[in-house]
Amino acid sequence: MVVEIIRYDIAPESAQHFITAYTEAGTYLNRSPHCLSYEIINGVEEPNHFIIRIEWESMEGHMQGFRRSPEFQHFFAGVKPFFNAILEMKHYSVIAASDR
Repeated sequence: MVVEIIRYDIAPESAQHFITAYTEAGTYLNRSPHCLSYEIINGVEEPNHFIIRIEWESMEGHMQGFRRSPEFQHFFAGVKPFFNAILEMKHYSVIAASDR
């Protein structure tokens, strides 16, 4: 498994549009066999900061599977207006985790 983290700085007047766009785009993540789960997280201290956390079954599944699928085209069309607000977009390996 690999975790993709996308950090955004979203202007307050665009926050609801951002949330709606990612919620709708999430339907295409759910359709992909390569996506295990995703989260939309909003900063408490800095409400203009958002994190999208996506668990992929593998790096190849994300980059070669999802990104070459019809689902990606729909997903990207929905979130593309926020592309310039990205602060970070990287993949991480999970070292330790707990489900409580």
